[in-house]
Amino acid sequence: MLIAGIIAVLVLIFGIGIYNSLINKKNQVTNAFSAIDVMVKKRFDLIPNLVEVVKQYTGHEAGTLEKITELRGRAISPVATEGDKLALDQQIGAAVKGLMVSVENYPELKANTNFLNLQSTWTESEEQIAAARRNYNATVTSYNNAVMQFPGNMFAGMLGYVPMPVLAASEQERANISAKELFNS
Repeated sequence: MLIAGIIAVLVLIFGIGIYNSLINKKNQVTNAFSAIDVMVKKRFDLIPNLVEVVKQYTGHEAGTLEKITELRGRAISPVATEGDKLALDQQIGAAVKGLMVSVENYPELKANTNFLNLQSTWTESEEQIAAARRNYNATVTSYNNAVMQFPGNMFAGMLGYVPMPVLAASEQERANISAKELFNS
């Protein structure tokens, strides 16, 4: 009877440890996603300034500028889900990269101090977003390992925890970039 009681207490302590570990890892994933959200918000805050500076110099890129502004508005909408925000973030990144390439046609813009400062801040912001994404993927991998490996998988199943997807580059982002095509478009 004493041995059975000791085993039950050990199982209970072990179960509590696994439960707490799963909760901790899930909270770390939420925190890592929030870090991405903060960095993307910083990017969204830069967009109106970038758009205004570029508007002063470029007339025919208006469609791209309008698209970037519209995507930003959708991304900061309170009804946007995490998935929506990530998808919109990728679209905005691609649109702004295209805009930066088209800026090459405007030497006076490239020399403008405001634009150079915005471009530098934008680059820093993109680097921070990339670092936050790497942290998120590492955190999700740790969480997924806890959810999928024995004995955590037994507790995870009972708690309804399922593996989460890591962030991956889209097919468009993985494609080889042709500088010749970029500068000829």
